[in-house]
Amino acid sequence: MIEYVKLILEKVSFEKELFEKELKKGLKQLSLKEIKELRKWCYERFGSVYRGILNRTFRKVQISISV
Repeated sequence: MIEYVKLILEKVSFEKELFEKELKKGLKQLSLKEIKELRKWCYERFGSVYRGILNRTFRKVQISISV
């Protein structure tokens, strides 16, 4: 499933709002291990462009996991 989420993010990376929407949607479908892997990949691939979105989105995921 993680490879599918990566593929979608690559395809929508041209548009900020769509990227954020698909990232959030994709995270709901992944296990904790896959989320950690996706997080690393996202920061490597999109960190220079979408760092704010990544920080905000992964912070929310981390909070919901720890609660």
